[in-house]
Amino acid sequence: MAYLGENIRKLGFGLMRLPREGREIDVEQVKVMVDRFLSAGFTYFDTAWAYAGSEDAIRQALVERYPRESYQLATKNAAWIKCRTREDAIRQFDESLRRTGAGYFDFYLLHNLGEGRTQLFEDFDLWRFVQEKKAEGLIRHIGFSFHSTPEALEEVLQKHPEAEFVQLQINYSDWDSADVQSRRCYEVARKYGKSVIVMEPVKGGMLANPPQVVRDIFREAEPASSCASWAIRFAADLEGVITVLSGMSSVEQMEDNLATMSHFTHLSESERAALDKAREAIRKMPLIQCTGCNYCAKVCPNDIGVSGAFAAYNHFVMYGDAEGARRQFNHPDHRGHAMPAACARCGECEEACPQHLHIRDLLEKVSETLGV
Repeated sequence: MAYLGENIRKLGFGLMRLPREGREIDVEQVKVMVDRFLSAGFTYFDTAWAYAGSEDAIRQALVERYPRESYQLATKNAAWIKCRTREDAIRQFDESLRRTGAGYFDFYLLHNLGEGRTQLFEDFDLWRFVQEKKAEGLIRHIGFSFHSTPEALEEVLQKHPEAEFVQLQINYSDWDSADVQSRRCYEVARKYGKSVIVMEPVKGGMLANPPQVVRDIFREAEPASSCASWAIRFAADLEGVITVLSGMSSVEQMEDNLATMSHFTHLSESERAALDKAREAIRKMPLIQCTGCNYCAKVCPNDIGVSGAFAAYNHFVMYGDAEGARRQFNHPDHRGHAMPAACARCGECEEACPQHLHIRDLLEKVSETLGV
């Protein structure tokens, strides 16, 4: 079956986690990464209105330095973030055009559909809006990113056949997860003939540094390959995938991904067997399945560093190192944020969480376990 963008190579540069100097994006390093990415023959870049500083950074690193037809640029509309009116939501599109300076978007997504967020895009009539922008030549392809159940995905696809592609969270850890249901969502998208863009193939970095038992499985199978390379290959092997987004934040991460994907075709049976073993090993560990998107932090009235707290807890689970876990609260990304014990249990974070985590209960568990 042919699919949209089948000539786009299967590694995309996700711009959510760009390198930083302090709290500012390191644009000079991003330029180096963009140059290396394009020189290796890869062309897909993924940003979003909600990725603070990302659209400005990609204007400077990519748009102002390369011919417009030499790459594909995707961005997203997050109408569920503090939009009270349709005009607020539409303003995100105009701001994205201004920030990126791209002139048009190759792929434009209604972002993070699922639960109550889906209805907001209906209430603001954004499906009609993006079709109008496509007719004007400001959007080339319309789609949406999705975090919910296969049944909810089917409802969206039935109601909006104009969607040309779906962006889904797919990785070997979540493939048969009862919460994320990667496999079933993927199968629904393909049932409706939709091409798929993969997000979170490394699960917010968790699968780049998995528990020791998983590292041992991969090391035995391929001593020279990184854990991240296994995660990227798993997603890229699926039929109908336009590209696999990797949120690269260093040149080293990019070089590893380029080495993996420059000549990748398909997984072998032995590689699939190793991934099956790794999935089963992770399933047995009580990790908090947070990807670090930080949408919870955008709505938390007490400014709690939720993703940092969960990363600290997972460090404790994987390595039994309570002191090392507590030290993570001094990391620059967490410093200045409130600790888990400050949770007021208002629940706003859980409404925003794409992973459907019971954040209030989990913060309480972190606080009790680590004494923070």
